[in-house]
Amino acid sequence: MCQLLGMNCNTPTDIIFSFEGFRRRGGLTDEHSDGWGIAFFEDQGCRLFLDYLPSISSPVADLVRAYPIKSKNVIAHIRKATQGQINLANTHPFGRELWGQHWIFAHNGNLNTLPTLENSRFLPVGSTDSELAFCYLLNQLALRFPAQPDLLTLREAIAGLSAELAQRGTFNFLLSNGQALFAHCSTKLHYLVRQAPFSHAHLSDTDLAVDFSRETTPNDRVAMIATEPLTDNENWIAMQIGQLLMFIDGQTA
Repeated sequence: MCQLLGMNCNTPTDIIFSFEGFRRRGGLTDEHSDGWGIAFFEDQGCRLFLDYLPSISSPVADLVRAYPIKSKNVIAHIRKATQGQINLANTHPFGRELWGQHWIFAHNGNLNTLPTLENSRFLPVGSTDSELAFCYLLNQLALRFPAQPDLLTLREAIAGLSAELAQRGTFNFLLSNGQALFAHCSTKLHYLVRQAPFSHAHLSDTDLAVDFSRETTPNDRVAMIATEPLTDNENWIAMQIGQLLMFIDGQTA
Protein backbone atom coordinates (compact mmCIF):
# COMPACT_ATOMS: atom_id res chain seq x y z
CA MET A 1 0.00 0.00 0.00
CA CYS A 2 0.99 3.63 -0.47
CA GLN A 3 1.58 6.48 1.98
CA LEU A 4 -0.56 9.63 2.15
CA LEU A 5 0.22 13.03 3.66
CA GLY A 6 -2.07 16.04 3.81
CA MET A 7 -1.98 19.47 5.43
CA ASN A 8 -4.80 21.97 5.87
CA CYS A 9 -4.20 25.32 7.62
CA ASN A 10 -5.88 28.62 8.44
CA THR A 11 -2.82 30.52 7.23
CA PRO A 12 -0.25 29.62 4.53
CA THR A 13 2.33 27.31 6.11
CA ASP A 14 5.31 25.32 4.85
CA ILE A 15 5.42 21.54 5.20
CA ILE A 16 9.21 21.12 5.30
CA PHE A 17 9.36 19.51 8.76
CA SER A 18 6.71 16.88 8.03
CA PHE A 19 8.05 16.27 4.53
CA GLU A 20 11.51 15.52 5.94
CA GLY A 21 10.07 12.53 7.76
CA PHE A 22 7.55 11.56 5.09
CA ARG A 23 10.03 11.36 2.21
CA ARG A 24 12.10 8.80 4.14
CA ARG A 25 9.22 6.35 3.84
CA GLY A 26 9.90 6.25 0.12
CA GLY A 27 12.75 3.75 0.15
CA LEU A 28 14.48 4.22 3.52
CA THR A 29 12.21 3.59 6.52
CA ASP A 30 9.58 1.83 4.42
CA GLU A 31 9.35 -0.06 1.12
CA HIS A 32 7.32 2.46 -0.91
CA SER A 33 9.75 3.20 -3.74
CA ASP A 34 7.63 3.42 -6.90
CA GLY A 35 7.48 7.21 -7.22
CA TRP A 36 6.06 10.11 -5.29
CA GLY A 37 4.41 13.49 -5.70
CA ILE A 38 3.22 16.58 -3.85
CA ALA A 39 0.75 19.37 -4.66
CA PHE A 40 0.60 22.84 -3.11
CA PHE A 41 -2.42 25.11 -3.50
CA GLU A 42 -1.61 28.81 -3.70
CA ASP A 43 -4.67 31.03 -4.08
CA GLN A 44 -6.27 29.89 -7.37
CA GLY A 45 -3.09 28.18 -8.52
CA CYS A 46 -1.54 24.82 -7.75
CA ARG A 47 2.09 23.63 -7.89
CA LEU A 48 2.43 19.91 -8.65
CA PHE A 49 5.76 18.05 -8.36
CA LEU A 50 5.99 14.41 -9.53
CA ASP A 51 8.81 11.90 -9.85
CA TYR A 52 8.82 8.16 -10.60
CA LEU A 53 12.03 7.79 -8.54
CA PRO A 54 11.92 6.90 -4.80
CA SER A 55 11.35 10.02 -2.71
CA ILE A 56 14.40 9.35 -0.54
CA SER A 57 16.73 9.65 -3.57
CA SER A 58 14.71 11.98 -5.81
CA PRO A 59 16.32 15.27 -6.88
CA VAL A 60 12.80 16.69 -7.09
CA ALA A 61 12.28 15.81 -3.42
CA ASP A 62 15.55 17.61 -2.63
CA LEU A 63 14.13 20.68 -4.39
CA VAL A 64 10.88 20.56 -2.39
CA ARG A 65 12.81 20.01 0.84
CA ALA A 66 14.83 23.18 0.22
CA TYR A 67 11.92 25.27 -1.06
CA PRO A 68 9.69 26.57 1.76
CA ILE A 69 6.47 26.84 -0.26
CA LYS A 70 3.65 28.12 1.92
CA SER A 71 0.18 26.77 1.33
CA LYS A 72 -3.14 26.27 3.09
CA ASN A 73 -3.73 22.88 1.45
CA VAL A 74 -1.09 20.28 0.57
CA ILE A 75 -1.45 16.68 -0.63
CA ALA A 76 1.53 14.31 -0.94
CA HIS A 77 1.78 10.64 -1.91
CA ILE A 78 4.45 7.94 -1.91
CA ARG A 79 3.60 5.07 -4.22
CA LYS A 80 3.85 1.33 -3.90
CA ALA A 81 2.47 0.14 -7.21
CA THR A 82 -0.44 -2.31 -7.27
CA GLN A 83 -1.90 -1.46 -10.70
CA GLY A 84 -0.09 0.26 -13.55
CA GLN A 85 3.56 0.64 -14.51
CA ILE A 86 6.03 2.84 -12.65
CA ASN A 87 6.04 6.04 -14.68
CA LEU A 88 5.00 9.68 -14.43
CA ALA A 89 1.53 9.08 -15.86
CA ASN A 90 0.76 6.74 -12.96
CA THR A 91 2.30 8.92 -10.25
CA HIS A 92 0.03 10.54 -7.65
CA PRO A 93 -1.32 13.09 -6.89
CA PHE A 94 -3.56 13.46 -9.93
CA GLY A 95 -5.07 16.78 -10.96
CA ARG A 96 -8.14 17.85 -12.95
CA GLU A 97 -10.27 20.98 -13.43
CA LEU A 98 -13.86 21.08 -12.18
CA TRP A 99 -16.06 24.20 -11.79
CA GLY A 100 -13.07 26.35 -12.72
CA GLN A 101 -10.98 24.95 -9.85
CA HIS A 102 -7.96 22.69 -9.55
CA TRP A 103 -8.86 19.37 -7.91
CA ILE A 104 -6.06 17.17 -6.53
CA PHE A 105 -6.43 13.51 -5.51
CA ALA A 106 -4.15 10.82 -4.04
CA HIS A 107 -5.17 7.25 -3.21
CA ASN A 108 -3.85 4.52 -0.95
CA GLY A 109 -5.39 1.16 -1.72
CA ASN A 110 -6.48 -1.15 -4.50
CA LEU A 111 -9.83 -1.45 -6.25
CA ASN A 112 -10.70 -4.99 -7.31
CA THR A 113 -13.39 -3.85 -9.74
CA LEU A 114 -13.62 -0.53 -11.56
CA PRO A 115 -16.58 1.74 -12.31
CA THR A 116 -17.46 2.55 -15.90
CA LEU A 117 -16.42 5.86 -17.45
CA GLU A 118 -18.73 5.66 -20.47
CA ASN A 119 -19.49 9.19 -21.74
CA SER A 120 -17.41 10.63 -18.89
CA ARG A 121 -16.07 14.16 -19.12
CA PHE A 122 -12.97 12.96 -17.22
CA LEU A 123 -10.69 10.20 -18.51
CA PRO A 124 -7.47 8.75 -17.07
CA VAL A 125 -4.12 9.46 -18.68
CA GLY A 126 -2.37 6.54 -16.98
CA SER A 127 -3.40 2.98 -16.17
CA THR A 128 -4.07 3.01 -12.43
CA ASP A 129 -7.31 2.18 -10.63
CA SER A 130 -6.64 5.32 -8.58
CA GLU A 131 -6.81 7.79 -11.46
CA LEU A 132 -9.85 6.04 -12.91
CA ALA A 133 -11.64 6.28 -9.55
CA PHE A 134 -10.74 9.99 -9.36
CA CYS A 135 -12.19 10.56 -12.83
CA TYR A 136 -15.36 8.69 -11.85
CA LEU A 137 -15.76 10.69 -8.65
CA LEU A 138 -15.34 14.04 -10.42
CA ASN A 139 -17.67 13.06 -13.24
CA GLN A 140 -20.39 12.12 -10.77
CA LEU A 141 -19.99 15.47 -9.02
CA ALA A 142 -20.15 17.31 -12.36
CA LEU A 143 -23.34 15.43 -13.31
CA ARG A 144 -25.03 16.25 -10.00
CA PHE A 145 -23.96 19.87 -9.67
CA PRO A 146 -23.62 22.27 -12.66
CA ALA A 147 -21.76 24.64 -10.32
CA GLN A 148 -20.02 24.04 -7.01
CA PRO A 149 -22.52 23.54 -4.20
CA ASP A 150 -21.90 24.71 -0.65
CA LEU A 151 -19.17 22.75 1.12
CA LEU A 152 -21.52 20.82 3.42
CA THR A 153 -23.55 19.59 0.44
CA LEU A 154 -20.30 18.76 -1.34
CA ARG A 155 -19.07 16.80 1.68
CA GLU A 156 -22.24 14.69 1.73
CA ALA A 157 -21.95 13.94 -1.98
CA ILE A 158 -18.29 12.94 -1.68
CA ALA A 159 -19.09 10.78 1.34
CA GLY A 160 -21.70 8.86 -0.65
CA LEU A 161 -19.40 8.38 -3.64
CA SER A 162 -16.57 7.31 -1.33
CA ALA A 163 -18.73 4.64 0.27
CA GLU A 164 -19.74 3.40 -3.19
CA LEU A 165 -16.15 3.14 -4.41
CA ALA A 166 -14.95 1.59 -1.15
CA GLN A 167 -17.22 -1.38 -1.85
CA ARG A 168 -14.91 -2.18 -4.76
CA GLY A 169 -11.75 -2.47 -2.61
CA THR A 170 -9.49 -0.39 -0.38
CA PHE A 171 -10.12 3.32 -0.81
CA ASN A 172 -8.13 5.59 1.50
CA PHE A 173 -7.71 8.97 -0.18
CA LEU A 174 -7.05 12.70 0.11
CA LEU A 175 -8.89 15.19 -2.12
CA SER A 176 -8.81 18.98 -2.26
CA ASN A 177 -10.01 21.91 -4.36
CA GLY A 178 -7.95 24.44 -2.41
CA GLN A 179 -10.93 25.45 -0.25
CA ALA A 180 -11.23 22.27 1.79
CA LEU A 181 -9.33 19.01 2.18
CA PHE A 182 -11.33 15.77 2.24
CA ALA A 183 -9.91 12.61 3.83
CA HIS A 184 -11.54 9.18 3.53
CA CYS A 185 -10.48 6.19 5.60
CA SER A 186 -11.07 2.71 4.24
CA THR A 187 -8.48 0.90 6.36
CA LYS A 188 -5.92 3.30 7.88
CA LEU A 189 -5.59 7.08 8.15
CA HIS A 190 -4.60 9.36 11.06
CA TYR A 191 -4.84 13.07 11.79
CA LEU A 192 -4.00 15.70 14.38
CA VAL A 193 -4.65 19.42 14.83
CA ARG A 194 -1.82 21.65 16.02
CA GLN A 195 -2.92 24.86 17.69
CA ALA A 196 -1.99 27.05 20.66
CA PRO A 197 -0.40 26.28 23.02
CA PHE A 198 2.14 24.85 20.57
CA SER A 199 4.91 22.49 21.74
CA HIS A 200 7.77 20.32 20.46
CA ALA A 201 7.23 17.64 17.83
CA HIS A 202 9.66 14.81 17.06
CA LEU A 203 9.62 12.85 13.80
CA SER A 204 9.17 9.08 13.88
CA ASP A 205 11.33 8.40 10.81
CA THR A 206 14.39 10.43 11.77
CA ASP A 207 15.85 12.15 14.82
CA LEU A 208 14.54 15.62 14.08
CA ALA A 209 12.42 17.87 16.30
CA VAL A 210 10.94 21.35 16.10
CA ASP A 211 9.53 23.73 18.68
CA PHE A 212 6.37 24.99 17.01
CA SER A 213 5.91 27.68 19.66
CA ARG A 214 8.88 29.46 18.04
CA GLU A 215 7.56 29.03 14.50
CA THR A 216 3.90 30.01 14.89
CA THR A 217 1.53 32.67 16.17
CA PRO A 218 -1.20 32.03 18.77
CA ASN A 219 -3.82 32.22 16.02
CA ASP A 220 -2.30 29.54 13.77
CA ARG A 221 -4.02 26.20 13.36
CA VAL A 222 -2.73 23.29 11.26
CA ALA A 223 -4.34 19.92 10.58
CA MET A 224 -2.05 17.08 9.48
CA ILE A 225 -3.32 13.85 7.91
CA ALA A 226 -1.12 10.79 7.30
CA THR A 227 -1.40 7.08 6.69
CA GLU A 228 0.85 6.48 9.69
CA PRO A 229 1.62 9.13 12.36
CA LEU A 230 4.61 11.24 11.40
CA THR A 231 5.65 12.10 14.95
CA ASP A 232 6.10 9.93 18.03
CA ASN A 233 5.23 12.45 20.75
CA GLU A 234 1.89 13.86 19.56
CA ASN A 235 -1.65 12.53 19.94
CA TRP A 236 -2.62 11.37 16.46
CA ILE A 237 -6.24 10.29 16.06
CA ALA A 238 -7.04 7.15 14.08
CA MET A 239 -9.94 7.74 11.69
CA GLN A 240 -12.79 5.27 11.74
CA ILE A 241 -13.23 2.83 8.87
CA GLY A 242 -15.65 4.35 6.38
CA GLN A 243 -15.25 7.86 7.81
CA LEU A 244 -14.93 10.93 5.58
CA LEU A 245 -13.66 14.15 7.17
CA MET A 246 -13.60 17.63 5.69
CA PHE A 247 -10.88 19.99 6.93
CA ILE A 248 -11.25 23.77 6.60
CA ASP A 249 -8.87 26.31 8.14
CA GLY A 250 -7.02 23.64 10.08
CA GLN A 251 -10.00 21.91 11.71
CA THR A 252 -12.76 19.45 10.88
CA ALA A 253 -15.99 20.96 9.62
